[in-house]
Amino acid sequence: MSKIKVTSTNYANKKALAEECVEVYASHIIGGQWALAICCYLINGKLRFSELKKCLPNITERMLTLQLRKLEENKIVRRIVYAEIPPRVEYELTPIGYALKPLINELRKWGTKHKAL
Repeated sequence: MSKIKVTSTNYANKKALAEECVEVYASHIIGGQWALAICCYLINGKLRFSELKKCLPNITERMLTLQLRKLEENKIVRRIVYAEIPPRVEYELTPIGYALKPLINELRKWGTKHKAL
C-alpha cells in the first residue's frame, strides 16, 4: 500500500477537498474496502484479531493490521491489551465509532435497495 507524496498535487487536492467538505473528510476516515467492513463487525461488540480475520477471510493479516492501526489512529477503534499470558488483545469501537451505527444501518438499507435494481 503506497502513500501519496505530501508534495504532490493529488495530495493537495485531496486535503483541500476534505477541508471544504465535511462529508469527504468523513469518507476518507471510514472509506476504503476494509475500514467500513471492520466497523460493521465491531458494531456488535469487541472482537479479537483472529475473530475479525474469520469475519473477513479475504483480507491479509498485514492489511487487517494496517486498517486497525489507521482506525485506531483516527479514534474510531480502541485496542485493549490484557496483561495475561499469553497476551490477549481485543478491538472495540470508541464512542465516536459507535456513532457510525445509524450510518451503517442506512448504508445497509441503501445497498439492499440498489442491489435489487
